[in-house]
Amino acid sequence: MTTKSGAAQLRAMLAGDDIIVVPGGGSPMEIKMIEQAGFPAAYLSGYATAAARYGLPDVGLIAFGEIENMVLAARRVTMLPLIVDCDTGYGDVSNVQHTVRSLETLGVAAIQIEDQQWPKKCGHMDGKMVESREVAVRKVTAAVAARRDDDTLIVARTDARGPHGLDEALERCRLFKDAGADVLFVDGPESAEELEIIGRDLPGPLLANMSETGKTPLRSADELKAMGYAIALFPSSTVRLTIKTVGDFLQ
Repeated sequence: MTTKSGAAQLRAMLAGDDIIVVPGGGSPMEIKMIEQAGFPAAYLSGYATAAARYGLPDVGLIAFGEIENMVLAARRVTMLPLIVDCDTGYGDVSNVQHTVRSLETLGVAAIQIEDQQWPKKCGHMDGKMVESREVAVRKVTAAVAARRDDDTLIVARTDARGPHGLDEALERCRLFKDAGADVLFVDGPESAEELEIIGRDLPGPLLANMSETGKTPLRSADELKAMGYAIALFPSSTVRLTIKTVGDFLQ
């Protein structure tokens, strides 16, 4: 019997009725622990990778090679379906294509591309800047065209809510969907009402980002499901818990 790829598993989960709860991490140990706890998928976070690699926040330090190495390291200890944070795709069309094809070769289930200008910032920091709609759509189109496996999912994220408001973020996501994106992700909504508008007005599947110190109010997976979301992402909770626990121990 042929075992389904991680991409095929994640795509099948998205076709179901249940919301998918996905914790994130930035090291093989965290990803392995996510699997051992029984979660169906894990998120390889740029924020968590920056914290593990440099002890610093997500301020554009992580490049493609570091994400590729982290995927390789995670793959040595688990075959859990991975959603990988690939920031801006590390350049324009040729870089995006290289990113998608390289990570697809490593068995990644989903590849996330965002529309920030480089150097990017954590999605819940102030002062973000985004590319033009034209550039953003061009990158999503390139990511969709680059994949060789139809099951590989492209997650299109917009950070336009901060600098340009919710309406611009919604319009960008509609354009991303037209370009072939599989999952839409508006980062940084600033109220429960905005979460509800996104869930109501955008075509699914939709991803909601639950970051404990961020701008978005935290909601349970059941609440997010009722709003219309398919994925409840907790991208860097493991890092914050690790810092708190180790800090308490050292004290």
